[in-house]
Amino acid sequence: MNLKHLKSGTDIRGSAVEKAEKHDYDLTDEVVQRFTAGFVDFLMKKTRKEKLLISVGHDSRVSADRISVAVKNELGAFDVNIIDCGLCSTPAMFMTTVVKECDGAIQITASHHPWDRNGLKFFTRDGGLESEELDEVIAFAENYIPKGSNIKNTEKKIDFLSDYSKILRDMIKKEVNAENYNKPLDGFKIIVDAGNGAGGFYAFDVLEPLGADISGSQFLEPDGMFPNHIPNPENKEAMDFAYKATVSAKADLGIIFDTDVDRAGCIDKSGLEINRNRLVALAAAIALENNDGGTIVTDSVTSSGLTDFINNHLGGKHLRFKRGYKNVIDEAIRRNKNGENAPLAIETSGHAAFKENYFLDDGAYLVTKIIILAARLRKEGNDLSSVISSLKEPKEAQEIRLNILCENFKEYGQKVIKELTEYASKTDGWLLANDNYEGVKVSFDKDNGNGWFLLRLSVHDPVMPLNIESDEFGGNKIIIEKVRSFLSKYEYLSKF
Repeated sequence: MNLKHLKSGTDIRGSAVEKAEKHDYDLTDEVVQRFTAGFVDFLMKKTRKEKLLISVGHDSRVSADRISVAVKNELGAFDVNIIDCGLCSTPAMFMTTVVKECDGAIQITASHHPWDRNGLKFFTRDGGLESEELDEVIAFAENYIPKGSNIKNTEKKIDFLSDYSKILRDMIKKEVNAENYNKPLDGFKIIVDAGNGAGGFYAFDVLEPLGADISGSQFLEPDGMFPNHIPNPENKEAMDFAYKATVSAKADLGIIFDTDVDRAGCIDKSGLEINRNRLVALAAAIALENNDGGTIVTDSVTSSGLTDFINNHLGGKHLRFKRGYKNVIDEAIRRNKNGENAPLAIETSGHAAFKENYFLDDGAYLVTKIIILAARLRKEGNDLSSVISSLKEPKEAQEIRLNILCENFKEYGQKVIKELTEYASKTDGWLLANDNYEGVKVSFDKDNGNGWFLLRLSVHDPVMPLNIESDEFGGNKIIIEKVRSFLSKYEYLSKF
């Protein structure tokens, strides 16, 4: 059975709901069992243990219960000891390998993808599987026949989100160190928009017990149909919902999570949306507090103003790396191993991973760090906006996604990038970036758009994202015309 098409980065993802108009779907019980067996085989080789302890959890998707049963049945066939965490965030599932000493963890999630999709994310105590490690799981799964056994009385159900919430509460108590130690958020009004994903626990189990007023919070109840909006901090409609709730409640802070809580965004009391470059800037300020000169690793589409903010206002070093949160995290880990202090890896999508937290991309942990900072600032009569007030933002920024209209799209995209790079190197006014790790990035002076573009090849899809940024109004149009004049000759690249 060919299962490679279900690989998405370092996760497994596919359609998981049988619809009336479509009587087939990717993540059948058999397919789920094959992947589960592949992970067990991988773990046995990695740990050299025959008796494993594996945790299983899921977000709020409608297919979660069915897939969870399939996973646990196959684990039972291998006589694995199972900890069933039920509804859980993805970062909390990793933490079961730390707190509960599980050999591995399986989270059933498809992040922000539509309600009818689902997937599997695998963790060891070293973090999420690398792409090459997932390839090993897939190779085993493709040649495995599921045993389909029932669970052999090895399952233990626990409410791990409660344990995880206590970790976050204790962290806030300790680091805020308020006069009323057990109620450090007394007087704070914080709203949470969980988008009917798994993040509602943060309002009920973290904020409210610490004294925060959470009235005005919305969509906290899990509902796998996501009836109100897409649970995605990058989505404009979702951010609009969170913005309106924050302003309407006159809250000190608004929080929005994605479905499985590995990403987050914020809105301050003035209504300023703290996401993308602003979120990176705020997280960098937090990470560099006790890490003078540290390196902040981000994805490739962050702004020039952010580089100036990190390097010249925070005293750190900004490294733009490849797009993709796992790429960013792995690069930060690599640099730390080589002796460089890189305390934070963060992508503009909201994936933020602190060195102090196992380089785990965790939206709840990020928000907790932000709340601790907000509580400290309140004592000084300041708020979060004061921390990033010197961040210079581009006048214009946009992304255009160009479709590659041929089968060998990777080869074609690489050809476009190679030829565009050669053209830029020979053209007056086109300045190739010397710190770029993917695609081709070119800067322009004030007479030619006063900004830059980055053209890269999507990791999985037949798409070439084109990011453009300018420090003057009308600059993007000038830059786009320059790029369009070159790309117009490629017949298998969509026009724009």
